[in-house]
Amino acid sequence: MNSRIQATSLCCVLVFLALISLTNDGFSQVADSLSIANLKQLTIEELMEIEVTSVSKRPEKLIQVASAIQVITREDIRRSAATSIPEALRLAPNLQVTQLNSRHWNISARGFNSAFSNKLLVMIDGRAVYSPLFAGVFWDAQSVLLEDVDRIEIISGPGGTLWGANAVNGVINIITKSSKNTQGLFVSAGAGSTLRQIAEARYGGKVSENFSFRIYGQHQGRGNTLLADGNDNSDEWNLTQGGFQLDWNAGSADAISMQGNFYGGGEQANSNPSAIDGQNLMGRWTHAFSEKSELTVQAYYDRTWRTDVPSTIDDRLETYDIDIQHNFRLGKKHNVIWGGGYRLMDDMTWNRTQFVGFLPADRTMNLLSSFIQDEISLVPDRLKFTIGTKLQHTNFTGFEILPSARLTWTPREHHVLWSAISRAVRAPSRIDVDYHIPAYKVPSNQLSVAGGPNFISEKLIAYELGYRIQPSTYISVSLAAFYNSYDDLYSVEALPGTLTYQIQNGAEGHSYGTEIFGNFQPLSKWRMRGGYTYFQKNLNNKPGNVSDVSLLSTLGMDAAHQMVVQSFIDLPWNFSFDLATRYVDELALTPYSPRIPSYFTLDSRIAWRHKGFELSVAGQNLLDKAHAEIGDKQVRRNIYSKITWRY
Repeated sequence: MNSRIQATSLCCVLVFLALISLTNDGFSQVADSLSIANLKQLTIEELMEIEVTSVSKRPEKLIQVASAIQVITREDIRRSAATSIPEALRLAPNLQVTQLNSRHWNISARGFNSAFSNKLLVMIDGRAVYSPLFAGVFWDAQSVLLEDVDRIEIISGPGGTLWGANAVNGVINIITKSSKNTQGLFVSAGAGSTLRQIAEARYGGKVSENFSFRIYGQHQGRGNTLLADGNDNSDEWNLTQGGFQLDWNAGSADAISMQGNFYGGGEQANSNPSAIDGQNLMGRWTHAFSEKSELTVQAYYDRTWRTDVPSTIDDRLETYDIDIQHNFRLGKKHNVIWGGGYRLMDDMTWNRTQFVGFLPADRTMNLLSSFIQDEISLVPDRLKFTIGTKLQHTNFTGFEILPSARLTWTPREHHVLWSAISRAVRAPSRIDVDYHIPAYKVPSNQLSVAGGPNFISEKLIAYELGYRIQPSTYISVSLAAFYNSYDDLYSVEALPGTLTYQIQNGAEGHSYGTEIFGNFQPLSKWRMRGGYTYFQKNLNNKPGNVSDVSLLSTLGMDAAHQMVVQSFIDLPWNFSFDLATRYVDELALTPYSPRIPSYFTLDSRIAWRHKGFELSVAGQNLLDKAHAEIGDKQVRRNIYSKITWRY
């Protein structure tokens, strides 16, 4: 009932904003700027000229980047059937994305995909959406108005030198548009079979030529997934979110931005409902000393409250973070970036039962870091060497060093060959140190699981080799190969002479694979993008450790082969027809999860546009009534329609 009330309220807001827009002649100019001509497909050349910032924390063209990076553009998202960030991330073949139920997702890069995926750093506009409860991401709380996303930058491979702990196997940076690029009114509403209701509204305006703003609100309600026997899983879910962004160019040298978001929602899971709510506020100041020197200061506060996590624990997390970085050119050969940051995380848990919980219930954690990186031009426009390191300190492990080195060779225009070696760590989280079964101390002759007070960081040494090429204006291809060596991985060890099992660092292993991604434009009105990933992982106990080998499967179930292909076709009479297909290889049977057969999925979208109006019908998972992606829950087929106005 609450979800329907929220949806109705937001629909009233949409109608109200639409009525306001009809009384303002100025909106007609905005509608013209959002005509079909301005929503055209990007060409291959334009795609490769996109500037990305996640690799070196400064803008650089995609074709020149020395990293296994892929970009999901705003056009890729708009013309897909995606209605949420996890669904949009399915468009990246270098990510493993599996849906567990109506609101929970497992997302990882280069393996270790599980409910506790903890080796992937995720940011929204530079704000880390990280939970120290398990060193991962609660994806049900990461909602962004997709209309305002500029691009999603996805690095597969370590990024610890610049980004620090948990940037082990990859980095996702979701970057939204500036408010000056989201002027006017946007409203959208839709409904479907599994996506029960969706309503979105955003208004952007200007206080002056240099001061712009936007406000937005959105609501989604999703139906149940299925159990293995075909019955409803009773996990119907909804989320309502709103927020704002302010952007001020305070003179020629200074830019100030501030944004805030608030959200609330929940799931009705049988007799065990759950709820989430939270708020965050972030500010950023950028000062240009000259064309060769720029300083950025960013600070944010984030509060999130979860009731019933995962079914026995309530959790409240407050995060305070400040980050400073300075990049400058030193002579003609050096491009230097350095900086530091401090993060305070106050995490409080409440145990609903004494069977499982965290001891102590409350913990305050600190993360202090500094970094420096120098990009050295050895041969102008041909050969460069990048070297850097990060120094970080946490409560659990003290100081750690995260160095990396990259070599980039550009033999000719639009050809880039690169190699890299990096060290990264996954810092301990509360589930490693404080997790107990039962949630009180018991004698050693009673069966129990105890957190690891001496648990240290999981470690990675990564070796990478890549090649990026744009042989013509109609095609671009990126290839990457990697070998990862892991040490001190999570394990559960029986303490000698006791019935106590303790969390330790008793596992090691390696992984290797290849990633291929490309864009192809066979016709002026037809573009395709997609890629293929091959992955293998081998884990084992370290010498002297006796952990049950089957427990290693809890570190992730990973497909050996994965493929994604997306197609965009502009049709006559203002129609467009778009497809996205995905193949995922089988996931082997383990003691903790059933075998998941290999599967294909097909998403489709057909839309008609006229100036600021768009009507679309989309389908997700069209090839099956339902299928399992991980665990025993079945993801349903979903067909929905949307009406959108851009004024």
